[in-house]
Amino acid sequence: MENSFRDRLTFDAAAGALMDQTRRYMLIRPEALMGIFRRLPALERQQALAALGQSILEQGADSARAYAAMGGGGAALAETVAATAPQLGWGIWRFELGDDAIRLEVRNSPFAAGHGPSATPVCHAIAGMLQAVSGMVMGRPTLARELACLACGAPACRFEALPA
Repeated sequence: MENSFRDRLTFDAAAGALMDQTRRYMLIRPEALMGIFRRLPALERQQALAALGQSILEQGADSARAYAAMGGGGAALAETVAATAPQLGWGIWRFELGDDAIRLEVRNSPFAAGHGPSATPVCHAIAGMLQAVSGMVMGRPTLARELACLACGAPACRFEALPA
């Protein structure tokens, strides 16, 4: 990938900041992040995971707009996001673009791996990013959801985005 995400990152040692242009990033172990959710009672866990997904939807849209500005339309945006995800440690992403649906398979989700076994899907952050990207690719509001999760015993996490 030309001008990859990792190539764009700069480290400002004096400020202790890792930057991609104006967007700040930080490194955190998935077990540390997802450990927060594991420790919550079931109802609160689902509410907190949903809030994480909404936050990623909002903030991820900013990143997706920057990727879209690189040009090439919807398929190019999906390709850029898929190429960037492993550089962020978000697993291996494979999109299937359709007129009425966008499907995403994620292998080695850090959210599922960091959470561990679960009765319900835990990759709300990826669903939030998919919703941000799918809205731009389809040119209309979408809703994204996780259909299968590694944390629930699936071989990979699977997501679907449909027009809202």
